[in-house]
Amino acid sequence: MENLLEIKNLDLFIGKYQILYDISLNLKYGELHALVGESGCGKSMTAMSILRLIPKTAFIKNGQILFNKQNLLDLREKDMRSLRGNKIALIPQDPMTSLNPLYTVKNQLVEAIKIHSKVSERQALRKAKEVLDLVSIPDIDNKLNYYPHELSGGMKQRIIIAMALACRAELIIADEPTTALDVTIQKQIMDLLDEIKKEFKTTILLISHDLALVSNYADNISVMYSGYIVEKAPSDIFFKKPIHPYSEALLNSLPSINPNLKLKTIEGAPPSIQEDIFGCKFHPRCDCFKSGICDMKVPELAEKEIYHFVSCFER
Repeated sequence: MENLLEIKNLDLFIGKYQILYDISLNLKYGELHALVGESGCGKSMTAMSILRLIPKTAFIKNGQILFNKQNLLDLREKDMRSLRGNKIALIPQDPMTSLNPLYTVKNQLVEAIKIHSKVSERQALRKAKEVLDLVSIPDIDNKLNYYPHELSGGMKQRIIIAMALACRAELIIADEPTTALDVTIQKQIMDLLDEIKKEFKTTILLISHDLALVSNYADNISVMYSGYIVEKAPSDIFFKKPIHPYSEALLNSLPSINPNLKLKTIEGAPPSIQEDIFGCKFHPRCDCFKSGICDMKVPELAEKEIYHFVSCFER
């Protein structure tokens, strides 16, 4: 199966500090790919690089971002604007602040459809109702006249997903889409994204720090740590046998239903971008640390087993 999105050897800096190191990712048509790791590891910056919405002080030094074989880094801003919200849609982190509080759901959804689809007001409204029905919004005619503050967090997130569906986006970037939602609503949102993937063959890049949440939905997993991808594998392979010490530690830190199992933690904290750490960035926190190699060289991301890529000297 061909790739819809290919990120190749991406290096990103903010000022003099490097944020992303040699990031390479492939997303096939119709797959849900989870990019996971602790806060501050570079997940959201990777997503914003795809959309070319990085901060003004940031710049991409090396690499390519190919969408349908077209390098997004070569496009004019005008052309990128036509892709954003149309072919590539973003579900942002916080549903509470992602909608304009001054406009109704109808205003915002119809306007988004008209901008990207070049249809009349009546056609856009009909389309808006169709996509709201797809994301299971009840009492649609009434809800269209609601302002964001009148909606629950889960309902707002459904509205944002409806906007992504309205223009039949080929790629949806879901950046922590269940943040600030309770557990029941989290599952509903993830089930909805799963349905969209299956019904419309939509490709989804899911940014998350919650391995337990993504384990039931992701086709493939990539684990990030301090700007590097340290492990990537199909989901079933990854959860059966994580190889990188960081991935293993993340899974071991998940709560268990067994009351006799003690919760394990990862000692220390991820490094800040100002810290100069030679070699593997995880080595100060790693139980497998071996002086003379782990603190001297950065391990390459290599195929340790079939379809299972790991960046580690000791595994």
